[in-house]
Amino acid sequence: MGKKILIVDDAASMRGLVAMTLKKSGYEVVEASDGKDALTKLSSVGKVDLIITDLNMPNMDGIELIKTLKADMKYRFIPVIMLTTESQEAKKEEGRKAGAKAWIVKPFKPDVLVSVVKKIIG
Repeated sequence: MGKKILIVDDAASMRGLVAMTLKKSGYEVVEASDGKDALTKLSSVGKVDLIITDLNMPNMDGIELIKTLKADMKYRFIPVIMLTTESQEAKKEEGRKAGAKAWIVKPFKPDVLVSVVKKIIG
């Protein structure tokens, strides 16, 4: 069984695209529609090796999700990649401070996404 990645994005089409890209590279994928849904899924799917999250989502955005994860001993050490349309330095800095390991701007290139994922979790 490959490593498990949680994809968090409110756009089903984007989740599907990311999931397809990662599955082709041998990763197992779990999908969530926003930060709150991600926390619910985390408690039911067991261990995940990586989280890829969008920034702008309803209910709980990506930064709030990362802060919530980093404050919880169970999830503190799961690496998080931010995958978003946002590219301003201030937003990237906010993401870094919250604990994001990488920042990828949409639209993403599948080979770049897989390369970053491999660098972080192998």
